[in-house]
Amino acid sequence: MTNTPRVPTTRLGGPTGPEIGVQGLGCMGMSFAYGPTDAGEARATLERALELGVTLYDTADAYANGENEEFLAPFVAAHRDEITLATKFALTVDPEDSTRRIIRNDPAHIRACADDSLRRLGVDVIDLYYMHRRDVNVPIEETVGVMAELVAAGKVKQLGLSEVTGPELRAAHAVHPIAAVQSEWSLFSRDIEAGVVPAVAETGATLVAYSPLGRGFLTGSFTSAEKDLTEGDFRRRQPRFTGDNAQHNTTLLDPVREVARARGVTLGQVALAWVQQRARVHGVSVVPIPGTSRRTRVEENAAAAHLLLSADELALLEPIAGQVRGGRYADMAFTSAGRE
Repeated sequence: MTNTPRVPTTRLGGPTGPEIGVQGLGCMGMSFAYGPTDAGEARATLERALELGVTLYDTADAYANGENEEFLAPFVAAHRDEITLATKFALTVDPEDSTRRIIRNDPAHIRACADDSLRRLGVDVIDLYYMHRRDVNVPIEETVGVMAELVAAGKVKQLGLSEVTGPELRAAHAVHPIAAVQSEWSLFSRDIEAGVVPAVAETGATLVAYSPLGRGFLTGSFTSAEKDLTEGDFRRRQPRFTGDNAQHNTTLLDPVREVARARGVTLGQVALAWVQQRARVHGVSVVPIPGTSRRTRVEENAAAAHLLLSADELALLEPIAGQVRGGRYADMAFTSAGRE
């Protein structure tokens, strides 16, 4: 194992929130979306992440229909007092199309999902409970009101929202404090900076950045989803990773490579360091949650929490997002950008 130092810490949802590492771990890929994984190595990765000070572990009931929560349960049981556990509700599989998700924010569904997640995870309380996606047919005040009931019942400690707009966050926060907002944020995806990030700063929530490595594309690990990834890989359905878009977007990594070569670090570490430094730029607490199921990757990722990019390096990276071709999803309607 490397001698990577532990990641620094921050407070989740403001100064009175729990102390967590400034980098979390996205657990989805350990059992869902990115092709086959080695379960033994994935479990070792969970342990190694904790050794490095990574304490926020992120899952959802939608990841392999609850199997990801069940996969995490033994690790959670062994380290319950050392970690902050986050899971989500709202997405269910369309029975007629397994690649399509249905969004549900109705009260009965929320309550049932919370109970099911508690059972699968083997815990009495969920530390951070997210609305995974918003059903625009249900007022967000109503959704958060039901989530607040879970807090009052002792089933949930803190509330989070994923892929919400700035106005939606403000409306939700007026009902109950929102500790975390989870959105995609990376060198390739900066749409949240216009409206979401200012609202996060206003409310004092923590910005939990998912896919900070552009689902692996920013690491240079693949150049075309169609050519390089297995048939069942989720990324084969994302426009920016396929066809002419992928060919063009690969060229945008040149500045990242330039910085990485000069610093003697990896492309992924540059990309993660950029996300970490958004905290200074925007005055918000930022916790990226790069996903991996390999110990070597979690060590590499954790080391990026100690990498400070210079003003010149940041300027070199600044134009990248504006040149990206293809949306981050085929259908952006259920993202914050699709409603702003």
